[in-house]
Amino acid sequence: MSNANARVAYRNARLLDPASGLDQRGDLLTEGAKIADFGPSLFADGVPEGIEVVDLQGQCLAPGLVDMRVLIGEPGEEEKDTIKSASRAAVAGGITAVVLLPNTDPVTDEVASLEFIARRAREVRLVKVFAYAAATRGTDGNEITEMGLLSRAGAVAFTDGTKAIASAKAMRRALSYARTFDKLIVQHPEEPSLASGGMMNSGERATRLGLVGIPREAEIIMIERDLRLLELSGGRLHFAHVSTGESVDLIRRAKARGLKVTCDTAPHYFALTETDVGDYRTFAKVSPPLRGEMDRRAIVEGLADGTIDAIASDHTPQDQDQKRLPFAQAACGVIGLETLFPLTLELVHKGAMPLLKALACVTVKPAELLGLPLGRIAKGAPADLIAFDLDVPWKVDVAAFKSKSKNSPFEDRPVQGRPLRTVVDGRTVWQFEG
Repeated sequence: MSNANARVAYRNARLLDPASGLDQRGDLLTEGAKIADFGPSLFADGVPEGIEVVDLQGQCLAPGLVDMRVLIGEPGEEEKDTIKSASRAAVAGGITAVVLLPNTDPVTDEVASLEFIARRAREVRLVKVFAYAAATRGTDGNEITEMGLLSRAGAVAFTDGTKAIASAKAMRRALSYARTFDKLIVQHPEEPSLASGGMMNSGERATRLGLVGIPREAEIIMIERDLRLLELSGGRLHFAHVSTGESVDLIRRAKARGLKVTCDTAPHYFALTETDVGDYRTFAKVSPPLRGEMDRRAIVEGLADGTIDAIASDHTPQDQDQKRLPFAQAACGVIGLETLFPLTLELVHKGAMPLLKALACVTVKPAELLGLPLGRIAKGAPADLIAFDLDVPWKVDVAAFKSKSKNSPFEDRPVQGRPLRTVVDGRTVWQFEG
């Protein structure tokens, strides 16, 4: 591991910065925790003595990934994932910053909970760890949390995480309060009464499998309602993991009207469909459920035209006891920290998005949404970097993943492109050993 105070020269790199449009051969110098300089002629006269040299041999060097939607089990369900195990998985996936959801036990709805997360992150000292605070106490959807106190304690935004803020009154109040602190409200857009008891996407496949379906309208109706509340209340509203074409259309039109609305999606919504449920494959059970092919294509189009701002892993670890069950009883969720990057690159290799645009969705865009000074290559910026091979083919091997849980539907999927080195604050915290 690198000395945190050292100067390191990354030579012969393809420098990629989606924030500025930089795509150029060159070198980059880090000094301590910052990027000191970069460019095509940085070391034209050679590297001065005393600087460690890393020769990237033409491989890519970009800002580290910022994952804005990560659930772990600590505190409360440490057997699924801890801050330590999730951090190890994150850096192996090229992620240098994660934002944790509040759905732990206890819920992150008090200052003490944020302080606990910050303390554990300092102890682990791998990835940068940020946290959402719950929008409502206990994520019960009723009483709004102390947003002022929680903002000052470090909450980057407010959300009930895996639960929708179902009460229109509570959502209106949350938007109004969060506006005071210029914080984002992040909504899980699923109308609970419509989704209640559902197991997969509603339609022919659910009928054939004899499973209760969740209609697409559960998501669409919630987005329609919340957009009206946003117009009424002001503030900034973000929809997490959108999964239907109509959701994308609604958000596209709202943006055109000037509403402060943004959204993200997760790789499983552009890389899988409801057919991947197969014969009751519980690893493909997620919330919201995997949709049909037309919705999958609409998600890709939403990413390509910029309606969908960001891609998050939606990392949701579940142990075997909660996944090795009949489909109806199995828990929702997939792990995603170590597949976020290669699945995002699928969009590039399939011609759906140019490389810089895809990288923006996992670096500078989520950072900007949350007001984090991350996700870009610039002089004086944090030296959070990922070196990667854009083209190398490999197969997803879940057994080798660092996460404690192994609930991934992407086992054995052929992918192209992988992280080679992850740098956080100038320290190499992970390196591929193939």
